[in-house]
Amino acid sequence: MKYILFLSFLFILFTGCSAKHQELKTVQKVDVNKYLGTWYEIARYDNFFEKGCSDISATYSLRKDGKINVENKCTKDGKIDIAIGEAYNIDESFSKLKVSFFWPFYGNYQIIMLDEKYSYVVIGEPKREYFWILSRTSILDEKILKEILQKMPSYGYSKDKLIYPKHNHNN
Repeated sequence: MKYILFLSFLFILFTGCSAKHQELKTVQKVDVNKYLGTWYEIARYDNFFEKGCSDISATYSLRKDGKINVENKCTKDGKIDIAIGEAYNIDESFSKLKVSFFWPFYGNYQIIMLDEKYSYVVIGEPKREYFWILSRTSILDEKILKEILQKMPSYGYSKDKLIYPKHNHNN
């Protein structure tokens, strides 16, 4: 009986006390063919899977089955570290994706800002625990970055939590 009470307590603790967030507003439509290719990480929220990384990039390519191949690359401890994953869209806008690097676990990947020329993108997720600013080049125009930083609070994010990874600027 104590075991059941303990499990019930844990269930209530982890489900009842979780913070509720407003739905994350995403862009209306993403042209997947324009989105494909390589993006460079300009800034992010800290996370365990990118600890110690620099020269971070993500390359997206379309698979025959309609899913997207995701190749994340970074330099860590002087070596290139590559993670291969997959993504699929969960609605017709293509702004909400599920991404996995370790099946069967999928994370939410939601496009909340996207330049009309597809030169930069801002990615979030509903719980506001993850956040990325990506660009087609390793340097993002300072004016654009300031605009993104000003908009962050309206999406429930804080610019004070951002990490700016180093790049070799050869792209």
